[in-house]
Amino acid sequence: MNAPSPARRTRRIRIAVAAALAATVACGVAAPAQAAPGDSIVAQPDAWGRFYVDAAASNTTANTTPQSNVAIGLLSPMLDYWTPDANPTAQFDANGKFIPSSVGTIKNQAVLDANIATAAGITQSRTAEQSTEAYLIDRRNQNYSAIDGLGPYADTFRAGSNAGTTIPDQIPSDATSVKYDDAGNSNGAWADSGTTYGPMVDLVNQFRNSSASTNPAKAFYNYARPFRWSDSVEVLPTLVPAEKTDAEWQSDGGYPSGHTNAGYLASYALAYAAPERFQQILTSASEIGNSRIVAGMHSPGDVIGGRIMSTAVAAAALNQPGNAALKQSARANAATLFATAPSGSDAFADRASNEELYEQRLTYGLPRVGDTTKSAVVPKGAEVLLETRQPYLTADQRRWVLQSTALPSGYALLDDSEGWGRLNLFAAADGYSAFSTDVTVDMNAADGGFSSTDSWRNDIDGAGSLTKQGTGALTLTGNNSYGGGTVVEAGQLSATSPTAFGTGPISVAGGILSETSTAPVVVGGNLAVLSGAEVDLSIDSSAPAVQIAGDLTVAGTVKTAFTDGFTPADDQVIVTYAGSASNIDLTSFSFDGLPAGYTPSVVLRDGAVHLLNRTPAAEVAVDPGNAAGKSTLAATGATLPPIAPLGALGMLLAGGALIAARSRARRSWAISTIRE
Repeated sequence: MNAPSPARRTRRIRIAVAAALAATVACGVAAPAQAAPGDSIVAQPDAWGRFYVDAAASNTTANTTPQSNVAIGLLSPMLDYWTPDANPTAQFDANGKFIPSSVGTIKNQAVLDANIATAAGITQSRTAEQSTEAYLIDRRNQNYSAIDGLGPYADTFRAGSNAGTTIPDQIPSDATSVKYDDAGNSNGAWADSGTTYGPMVDLVNQFRNSSASTNPAKAFYNYARPFRWSDSVEVLPTLVPAEKTDAEWQSDGGYPSGHTNAGYLASYALAYAAPERFQQILTSASEIGNSRIVAGMHSPGDVIGGRIMSTAVAAAALNQPGNAALKQSARANAATLFATAPSGSDAFADRASNEELYEQRLTYGLPRVGDTTKSAVVPKGAEVLLETRQPYLTADQRRWVLQSTALPSGYALLDDSEGWGRLNLFAAADGYSAFSTDVTVDMNAADGGFSSTDSWRNDIDGAGSLTKQGTGALTLTGNNSYGGGTVVEAGQLSATSPTAFGTGPISVAGGILSETSTAPVVVGGNLAVLSGAEVDLSIDSSAPAVQIAGDLTVAGTVKTAFTDGFTPADDQVIVTYAGSASNIDLTSFSFDGLPAGYTPSVVLRDGAVHLLNRTPAAEVAVDPGNAAGKSTLAATGATLPPIAPLGALGMLLAGGALIAARSRARRSWAISTIRE
């Protein structure tokens, strides 16, 4: 969302030029919304006055406090639930078992109990398949595991990057007593630079090497792994050899999860390079994190901490000027990957399942005990995480996307000062969920990718308007209620739901407005179709394509397609309107998918645009010799029954001569009227 821009001023100028339709257009154009508070997307520093993307390098083992280490500071919401002792002295029970509560203070028993109970429940209900996957993720390099997010392109990437692992898919029979470590490929790496997909490999490595260690935070928080808190948490038998002893408690902290941090970092790098699979790759990252709970090695809180830290680290790496060339080369490199033929199955093909899993794992259902009234803030530099996924948006617009899709406040561990914990990147990939100010989207189809075609799937509210510019095509699929109205100046704006265009008026000043909704699309105000603009409608039932709450003005083109085998009635309602329709060029209407012999005529009557058949079926003779199966009109001399005058709406075609032209291939009819 953005304040009025030069592009927005251009829209106003163009509309003003249409003087011949000034009165009508003025009714149809969306009015600018009141600006949202200017600080809604202004970055807020952490409690020590820092921004993570600027201070990321402070995450070293030499810096051991929240004040000196930005990563420890980022994770400081944990201190509301658990405070580690500054000089811990461990205690052990009669059996020599480490007592984790002896090295800190539990501040919120309910949340920490829920954290461990959730971990126990997951370990006790894991399947054999989950157990195998958790073992493989634990023992393999997390970079290698992240490749799974590439789905049907994963095998090609592995082959083209020489990615490898020494941990086989079949778990060794002695894994319950022998710890196996991953030695990588033939060169001892997870994958190789200098290969076909070397730039993507290099970007992953850069993320992993960007002051990304979780060890300083683990050492500071001293929050034990879940199996130390409860015997109900069952560590995988195959991973028992990887456990540290109770005597090693001080070097075995659970918060944050290092595997989760690493898996997300590799996945963020791949998602940046390959945004075509942005949400699938994020879901894969969440699988890596969740596997740590399945394995019994980490609690949900540990995994949440690993995700939060990795998000900030990834943004910091992407904001480094020295990585600019690598970012571009990795993105171009991924394009060559997607030019290859996909192969194999895709574990992340179900988008609805991906969304459910990812969003559930953002909070793991831990008690929401914090302040639930805090507005969302967007961390400095976080917008870069969407840079390739929404390349047609400005940096500020991507910040608005992040702000509008962020989680509500109050969830355990998520309310850090900068806002990293509340980011929902899966939802953000689906565009805005609110227009707090007027939004102008300029998509250049020549740039390809998402600049050519994209969809916003979120439900969008807010007082702002949407203006579509550029040659690209944008589709809205949500149950939208934004109130500022919609303007199409160029390219295409499409709706797949009845409320996709919000509750305001619509002005189509150029380009195409289209809909493929299975129910009538609702226009909350006026609909104005200016000269040179186009509206494409689809009808598959007796219901109209559009229901307009205000006035209808048509000087451009309105094309209606009858789909899914539906045959229109001899009197078919195309559009309804509650206001007036005094400026309608009926020659602008055309139809595709009409049955043979249907002679179309457009009239206005009773607050609706009607399509009438001037040659009803009873008057059509079929020529048996018509090899194409087309009907021919019988010369019966039939005429349209008289239609009552429209009074103030007027404009009937009585007395006009109709010229109908049918296209050969698609039975498309264009209506032309000659007035007396």
